[in-house]
Amino acid sequence: MRARLSVIVPTYNAAAGLPTLLGGLIEGVETGLIRELIVSDGGSTDATAQIADEVGALWCEGTASRGGQLRRGAGMAQGDWLLFLHADTGLPAEWAGAVQAQMEDGRPGYFRLAFDARGAPPRIVAGWANLRSRLAHLPYGDQGLLISRAEYDAAGGYDDIPLMEDVAMARRLGPRLCMMPMAVQTGAARYLRGGWARRGARNLWLLVRYLAGADPENLRRRY
Repeated sequence: MRARLSVIVPTYNAAAGLPTLLGGLIEGVETGLIRELIVSDGGSTDATAQIADEVGALWCEGTASRGGQLRRGAGMAQGDWLLFLHADTGLPAEWAGAVQAQMEDGRPGYFRLAFDARGAPPRIVAGWANLRSRLAHLPYGDQGLLISRAEYDAAGGYDDIPLMEDVAMARRLGPRLCMMPMAVQTGAARYLRGGWARRGARNLWLLVRYLAGADPENLRRRY
C-alpha cells in the first residue's frame, strides 16, 4: 500500500503531551499508511521542536493561531488524504484500520471523543460532544479530522482564525462528515482546572456566540 496520509499537528508548548500522540502514530507508520508527519508550531519555547526533530517530522512555524497553524501545515502536505490531530490526542489501538476504511469510503471522518480521566463528569461531557457531533455534524478539533486533499481544498481549507476554526470547517462539510467507530482520548487538564460543568457550559456559550456571529478573536480572549 502506498503511503497516502499526511498527519498534521498544531502545537504550542506541547512537549508534555506530544510523545503520547507520537507513540500512537507508530501504528500508521508500520502499516504503511502515513506518508509524513507535519508539526505546525505557534512559537513554542519548550522542547516541542526537539521532539518533532527526533521523530523526523516536518516543521513549520508562524503566529500562534490554531486555524492558521492548521492551514500552514496543510499547505506543506503531500498526501492524498489529511489527518488533523491535536497534540494531546491519544489514538486507540487499530486506529489505522478505521482510517483506511474511511478513506476507502471517500467521505471525511472524525473520531468519537473520550477523556483521559475517569468518573461521571468526563463521560457526560464526552457523551454530549459525541451527540452534538452526530446530530449537528459539528465535531471539534480534539476529535480529529480526516479529509481528502481534494475535498479540503474544495472547502477552502481551515480559516486563519484563533478559535472555532474546527466549527467553521465542519459547517462547510455538513452531513458528509462521518463518525468513525473508534474513540480518541483527549487531555482533560483544562476541565480539571476549570471544573467540568463550568468548562462545558463556557464551551457551549462560546459555540452559541460564534454561531450568532461573534468575532473569533474576541471569543479567544474568553477561552
